[in-house]
Amino acid sequence: MSVFENEGAILHILKQIEMVISVVSVLIVVYGTVSALFALLKIESLRLKSKYSIQQLRVIRADLGTYLLLALEVLIAADIIKSIVEPDLIDLGILAGIVAIRTVLSVFLNKEIQEIDKERSEKPDMFAGV
Repeated sequence: MSVFENEGAILHILKQIEMVISVVSVLIVVYGTVSALFALLKIESLRLKSKYSIQQLRVIRADLGTYLLLALEVLIAADIIKSIVEPDLIDLGILAGIVAIRTVLSVFLNKEIQEIDKERSEKPDMFAGV
């Protein structure tokens, strides 16, 4: 087997790994979204019992944002592999855009999570059932 045949096999394996990682990223988004939807339905049912708090909705948003960030991080890993296998400027630009979006989301999400944690410690009864 020549060096070029080994290189082709390695590239094929890396492409398959990239595809699996991309699928995992999508599954994380789907799981986070379904989880947030169920939590939303739960707090909306509490609204009927007059036990509703808008803070509960903020917690759901923060949780969903966390799943989205995780999915973006996993997608970045897939894009890094793709950039190694098939380097071109368009893919590098897409990767840079994803990293920028992830960074901005992370900053704002971390700020919101810190606010929620502070409110939870100050008013634990407000977050009951979340």
